[in-house]
Amino acid sequence: MEKIAFIGLGNMGMPMALNLVKAGHAVTGFDLSEPIQIKAKELGLTIADTLNTAVQSASVIITMLPKGEHVISVYNEICPLLSNERLLIDCSTIDVANALQAHHLASYGKHLSVDAPVSGGTGGAEAGTLTFMCGGAESAFAKAKPILEAMGKRIVHCGEDGTGQAAKICNNMILGVSMIAVCEAFALGEKLGLSHQALFDVASTSSGQCWALTSYCPVPGPVPASPANNDYHPGFAAALMLKDLRLSQDAAEAVQLATPMGANAATLYEKFVSAGHAGQDFSAIIEMLRGQGLET
Repeated sequence: MEKIAFIGLGNMGMPMALNLVKAGHAVTGFDLSEPIQIKAKELGLTIADTLNTAVQSASVIITMLPKGEHVISVYNEICPLLSNERLLIDCSTIDVANALQAHHLASYGKHLSVDAPVSGGTGGAEAGTLTFMCGGAESAFAKAKPILEAMGKRIVHCGEDGTGQAAKICNNMILGVSMIAVCEAFALGEKLGLSHQALFDVASTSSGQCWALTSYCPVPGPVPASPANNDYHPGFAAALMLKDLRLSQDAAEAVQLATPMGANAATLYEKFVSAGHAGQDFSAIIEMLRGQGLET
């Protein structure tokens, strides 16, 4: 059993922290939002009044925060307070530069650190079936893996510091591009008189097969568990997909690599989010691509 401080109890962090409790770890949570604090207490989580209190006795500190600047702010605050060696795991999806800065701040205090962004959405967080993409030293990963296994099904060591974030950014660029392609195909199929089921039956067993189609089909019917069957309630919100696509373009620019499909996907999701659909599942972009309510 580890004493774990879990910082950031949002839609992903809350169920992740609860799964750590189920696994027998002693978890103390912290979040700036008072409603989230109340909800966490109702669910049985121990909540600290301050960040410092949360991390004081923890051997492992996990962060799940919206942006790189938030992660760096937390690391700047806590690293000078931690006297003996701790393990810091950041599960946020942030830019590679801030991920490397977080590792630097941890190493300055002689702490082990892992960048470990996740894939699997809120469903995976609740079920404990997330995929963790991990960057960091072998020694840090070895210590983090048993803890991550309480929250995930697949734990992958991608390499040195920052490579977990690199893998997440590349993976989600693929996801954003492939979802748009699947949505365009269904929109075209509708115009050509194809039923959703017919196109799914063909494409899901042919060369068009991909996760965006077979696991997250953007039209109601073929995949009952997809958000399309629940009025596009996320899942994975369009605003989060836009965030990840922007991170991919920042990374591409930093290494001077053209990613035209990723860039176009970012532009389309920017239009979709700007039109008021930030809170819808990212697969709902099919409605824009059909031309309903927003010109592309």
